[in-house]
Amino acid sequence: MAPTNVLDRFYLSITLLITVGWQLLGFALAWTFQFDKLTDFTGGSNFFILALITLLAGQTFHARNVVVSVFVMVWAARLAGFLLFRVLKRGSDSRFDDIRSHFLKFLAFWIGQIIWVWTVSLPLTILNSPAISVGSDIGFGTAADIVGVILWAVGWIVESVADVQKYYYKSSGWPKDKPLNAGLWGWSRHPPYFGEMLCWWGIWCLSISPATNGHLDASSKGAQYAAIVSPIFTTLLLMFASGVPTAEKPSAKKFFELSYPPQKSGDNPSTDNLNVPDVEGGIQGETVNEPARQPASDAWKNYAEYRAQTSILIPLPPAIYRPLPEWIKRTVLLDWPMYEYVPGRD
Repeated sequence: MAPTNVLDRFYLSITLLITVGWQLLGFALAWTFQFDKLTDFTGGSNFFILALITLLAGQTFHARNVVVSVFVMVWAARLAGFLLFRVLKRGSDSRFDDIRSHFLKFLAFWIGQIIWVWTVSLPLTILNSPAISVGSDIGFGTAADIVGVILWAVGWIVESVADVQKYYYKSSGWPKDKPLNAGLWGWSRHPPYFGEMLCWWGIWCLSISPATNGHLDASSKGAQYAAIVSPIFTTLLLMFASGVPTAEKPSAKKFFELSYPPQKSGDNPSTDNLNVPDVEGGIQGETVNEPARQPASDAWKNYAEYRAQTSILIPLPPAIYRPLPEWIKRTVLLDWPMYEYVPGRD
């Protein structure tokens, strides 16, 4: 059967319409029943739907198309299934507590999810479209294919194992005053984000060979190169928006407040008169004339030690990471000051 042209030859319009419809259906259900059971599942499953529909509509089952489609479906099924399982166990998702009852704020989240799914799916969408698949059967096994498979496989394993490890240890009564430092979490403070970035860089590498090794027209080749927006968007999103920034400081603040709880409701703990160790082992907030307030637990000390020896993103053994010069941690290893929680300031 010949590939089906639907609205445009790159499948951009039809995949956008499907994504908008699927996400707005999820929003309607979540808003009507005021629950979070389907929120993340709707996002993950949308990737699966787009991969399946574009592969079947394209009717071109070259090895590359099948591999990329299966990789995306496997990634999406695991993510959607895990997040659904987790929210069913918890009953709700605290991320939505402040917006769930506000129509426009809640809708804004779902619009963001539309942009996320459609943009990140672009390498797959374009690869499976008639503009690329017709007459471009480049044999599977190019250098880009090999790099892509390695990146995706490593990323998927890291992301999957890290999620399972965190759920297992947290469910098994991990001490509340200690950061999780077992398994991959002992090598990286955010291993799932690192794994997700690798997965989508891998998908783009796997998709690009028709442009680099084939004989596509200029617009088709340009579309494939432009699909690099997918892994770039994923990296920027996780580094500057919904990933590391929303996890790093709140986690640090939690451990600080376990050691130095607010003295009265509504207070924001500061370092005034507190005996507060920083990540380098020094003391913040000491005063000369007033006695220092002693910590209620070792939570902040434990966190400071964990942060000092654990890479923020790229997994590294603590024995290698800890002695590295600060400038390497702040540049090559991406542990920027913007992620650091400073008591009394944040």
